[in-house]
Amino acid sequence: HAINRNNIKRKFNMFKTMITPRIGDTDALRHINNNALPIWFETARNPVFKIFNPTLELTYKKWNLIMVHCDFNYLKQIYFGYVVVIRTYVTKIGKTSLTLTHEAWQNGKLRANGTCTMVYFDFIKQSSVVIAEDIREKLKEHYITKEDLENSNKKEMKENKNNKESVDYIESDL
Repeated sequence: HAINRNNIKRKFNMFKTMITPRIGDTDALRHINNNALPIWFETARNPVFKIFNPTLELTYKKWNLIMVHCDFNYLKQIYFGYVVVIRTYVTKIGKTSLTLTHEAWQNGKLRANGTCTMVYFDFIKQSSVVIAEDIREKLKEHYITKEDLENSNKKEMKENKNNKESVDYIESDL
């Protein structure tokens, strides 16, 4: 059941989650501590969880995803006082697993990214399960190749670089 990219719409239909950084997410230098990003990315997975488990019931009988890998790349500092948009894409759909790519954008700049691989899992039988076709179709709506995502990001960041309203950080306490 590997994905055939020719059968997928080219519209990038990512999930977006708006995060308002809390003071508790910051460190002494007023940028976001590296511990906040995993929590924000997990929050951004909620729409994907609902595809697999619409009730979000956290029981061994109902819950059906298990995370087997995650990684994070801290590209630029993220600051308190500015909204962060977490974009979540499906970048791989396997027979029993999927990979999500998360991005943290702030003020028109890509600040961090990472991936998360989850397995469709039966906790009672303790085994992976083949992803059902109806779930697979919903996932395809949010699928993008890594190459297309990189190209789209390069274009967006170039456009944002020319936008004077794309601020990085205002040092207000000097």
